[in-house]
Amino acid sequence: MEDKPLSTARAGQQGLVAGAWHSKDRPGRPGSAAGIMTRTRADRRDSVPGPAAPVVWNMQDLDSAHRLSVAPMLDWTDRACRGFHRRLSRRALLYTEMVTAPAVIHGDRARLLDHDAAEHPVSLQLGGSDPAELAEATRIAGDRGYAEINLNVGCPSDRVQSGCFGAVLMKTPALVAECVAAMQVASPVEVTVKCRIGVDDQDPAVVLPGFLSVLEQAGVRRVIIHARKAWLQGLSPRENREIPPLDYPLVHAMKAAFPRLRLSINGGIGSLQQLCEHLAVMDGVMVGRAAYHEPWAILGQADALWAETPPFSDPLDAARAMRGEIARHLERGGRMHQITRHMLGLFHGRPGARAWRRILSERGSSGGLPDYDAALAAVEGDAA
Repeated sequence: MEDKPLSTARAGQQGLVAGAWHSKDRPGRPGSAAGIMTRTRADRRDSVPGPAAPVVWNMQDLDSAHRLSVAPMLDWTDRACRGFHRRLSRRALLYTEMVTAPAVIHGDRARLLDHDAAEHPVSLQLGGSDPAELAEATRIAGDRGYAEINLNVGCPSDRVQSGCFGAVLMKTPALVAECVAAMQVASPVEVTVKCRIGVDDQDPAVVLPGFLSVLEQAGVRRVIIHARKAWLQGLSPRENREIPPLDYPLVHAMKAAFPRLRLSINGGIGSLQQLCEHLAVMDGVMVGRAAYHEPWAILGQADALWAETPPFSDPLDAARAMRGEIARHLERGGRMHQITRHMLGLFHGRPGARAWRRILSERGSSGGLPDYDAALAAVEGDAA
């Protein structure tokens, strides 16, 4: 039986989240992010998703959100995960899982593209290598309220390679330029790219600046760079995230070489201290697995990066605040584990973490609020 989504409401409802966005329309050109954005400070905890409404994003606000972003991660960064992460940080930019252009064109668009207004700011990542398909997928997604639309040029999996997209596109920068140009024409918001520093036997010191130059000439303004090469043969996706060495100095050098590009760095960043060190050089930092497995360590205090008070002072408060969302999800016919599977690492390294993980892992699929309360009680008891 297919899991029921958290919500089928599209993004764009005004006034739901501290840090949510709504627009005062003004004329803009295709591919631009024209518009004036204002924030509301309504309490999001008891908000109800509203109807779809297009959102136009101001470049300055998007630049700010990019200081910290959570990477698109297949099977992980779904709506439930993004809803939880948004509870922890009002300001970090969140990404969807990658969605392929053919799936958007021919598949269940509501399931693939609809999202909750409380997730804002959130970006959509598309996968593909056919300019016409990517343009059509971008057009379809354009009225869904995403902050930006990102092209995946970094995923090394066999499944992605078989479709001739992802990291393999590092070998064909001219095709990537065609793709983003077609997407820009179709998109009401900014089109960005996430890439690697190279693939296989390419020399990153040569390939990466050449690749960025092509993107800049194509009108791309923002690129997220995973600071590792990808080996397309011989390494699994997991190994490609761990075995190729990180080359932070090369990515840092790209910021000096391309001052007009907004560049974010990704790969192996596991603490807020590391994040701040990179922000001294880069425009933004994207964090993946660390934000998922240790969400409190990365996102719990992240809003201080914007000189704002974080929503919670303790992970236990965050866990208590999620209880209402879990209750509403259960009332809609969902299953508890659809949310709690993303919360297993909330108490990482803290008293009660093991009991929290065990109870939610064992009872999440068929459990209800009493089971969630039991997990809370186990943490509260150990923390006392």
